[in-house]
Amino acid sequence: MTYLEHNIKTVPTGWRKILHLNWALILLLSAVASVGFLMLYSVAGGSFSPWAEPQMKRFALGMVAMLLVAMVPIWFWRNMAMVAYLASIVLLLIVEFMGTEAGGSQRWIDLGFMRLQPSEMAKIAVIMLLAAYYDWLPLNKTSRPLWVVIPILIILLPAALVFQQPDLGTALLIMFGGAILIFLAGVHWLYFGGVALLSVALLIGIFESRNTDWQLLSDYHYGRIDTFLDSSEDPLGDDYHITQAKIAMGSGGWAGKGYMQGTQSRLNFLPEKHTDFIFNTLAEEFGFVGGFSLLVLYLLILVFCYVSALQNKDRFSSLLILGIGVTFFLYFAVNMAMVMGLAPVVGVPLPLVSYGGSAMLVLLLAFGLVQSAHVHRPR
Repeated sequence: MTYLEHNIKTVPTGWRKILHLNWALILLLSAVASVGFLMLYSVAGGSFSPWAEPQMKRFALGMVAMLLVAMVPIWFWRNMAMVAYLASIVLLLIVEFMGTEAGGSQRWIDLGFMRLQPSEMAKIAVIMLLAAYYDWLPLNKTSRPLWVVIPILIILLPAALVFQQPDLGTALLIMFGGAILIFLAGVHWLYFGGVALLSVALLIGIFESRNTDWQLLSDYHYGRIDTFLDSSEDPLGDDYHITQAKIAMGSGGWAGKGYMQGTQSRLNFLPEKHTDFIFNTLAEEFGFVGGFSLLVLYLLILVFCYVSALQNKDRFSSLLILGIGVTFFLYFAVNMAMVMGLAPVVGVPLPLVSYGGSAMLVLLLAFGLVQSAHVHRPR
C-alpha cells in the first residue's frame, strides 16, 4: 500500500468519495460549457444577457446537482430506474394534454421559473431502466425473443409520446440510444439486421405516403427532408436556414474571423444562433481550429466514459456509463451533422454549448450517475 493510498483510506467516507471523483471529466465538462458561455456572450453582441448569464447559473446549479448525485451509492440509482422511467412517462403525458407550445411544437411544462422539457429526461430514464433490466436478466436469456421484446417496448413508449409533440429528433435519439445499449448488452446481431430491413421498409413507406390520406409524417418534417436532399431548391424559403448555416461555417476558413467578428451571426442571418446552430457561430469566429478543438473535448469525454465503463466490474454501472456516453455522442454527432447539411435539421441542441435549461441540467445529472458509478465501483 502506497503512502497516498494509506492516507486516502484514513479520510472520512464523504471526503474520500470526493477524492475518488473523476476530476478530469469534471474539468472537461467545464471546458465545454465555457466554450458555450463565450459563444452565447458573442451572439448577444458582447452582453451576458439574455443568454450567457442564465446559462452560467444553470451550469453552476447542474454541477452542484451532479456532485450530489455522485455521492449517492450507485445501487440506489439502480433501484430508482423504474421510478425515473415512470416519472418521465407521466411528464410526457402531461405535456401531451397541458404542455406549453412554442414554434409549432408542444414540448414543455411551464414551471414559472423555467420550462421543463420531459423528453430530455426520458432519454436518460430509458438508459437507466435498460441498464437495470440487463443487470437483472441472466446472460443466457439476453437474445431470447420474449426478453428482447420487453426492452423494445421500454424504448418505443416514450419515443412515441415524444414523436407526438412533434419532436422527431429527440424521438430518434431515444430509439438509437436504446438500440445501441441493447446491442452492447449482448443481444444477437440478427435482431438488428431485421430492424434494419424494417427501417428500410418504413423509409419507403414514409416517402410513398406523402400527400396521401395515410401520410406518416407532417408537412413540416417533409420540408426538412426536402431541404436536406436539395438545399438549393428554395434558398429563400425552406432552405434559407441551412444555406446561411453553411455560409457561416465556410466563411470561417482555417482560423476564423475572430471572436465576436462573425457577420452571419452578428447581422442575424444565422438562424437559432444561440441554440441549434451555435456550432456555426463557433466555426465562423474560430474556424476549423475552433470547431476541431471542441470536437476533441467531446471525444475526450467519451474516452473517459469508455475507460470508466471498462474498469467497472458491476454490470449495471458499466451499461449505464456506456449508455450515457452513447447518448452524449448522439447529441453532438447529430447536431454537427445537421448544421453542416449532412443530416436533416431535426432540432437537436449541441450539448453544454447550446442555450437551454432542461438539456444542460439533465445532461449534468446523467454525468452525476457516471460519477456515482465511478466513485462506488468495486475496488
